[in-house]
Amino acid sequence: MGPSVVVLDIKGHWVYGLLANNIFSIGGSDPTYSVGLLQPFVNYNLPDGWFLTASPIITANWKAPGADVWTVPLGGGFGRLWRIGKIGLPVNTSIQAFGNVVSPNNGADWTLRLQVQLLLPKSLF
Repeated sequence: MGPSVVVLDIKGHWVYGLLANNIFSIGGSDPTYSVGLLQPFVNYNLPDGWFLTASPIITANWKAPGADVWTVPLGGGFGRLWRIGKIGLPVNTSIQAFGNVVSPNNGADWTLRLQVQLLLPKSLF
């Protein structure tokens, strides 16, 4: 369990903000994990549902030794909001690629993220 917070702003074609949280194990006398996450995000909305996006997930393993604490990716990608079916159900799709500029000794060098999100409007409920 742990705290989470998100802040965002929309200015014209831009959507940007930050998601932050930290998760602690709560069992036993010595917690087995404590992990922090920072996810800055920025989208630039283009015509016809297309957008440019970057939302790297920066992580910190607070129990890791020395230089193995942080993973810091850098990169971005693009996506599109689609409407499918008779009611025009929105589906958000995106692909992003990140190179880890900082990572643990046994960490990955890069990440590829493919997302498909079904957006359910309030009118369905």
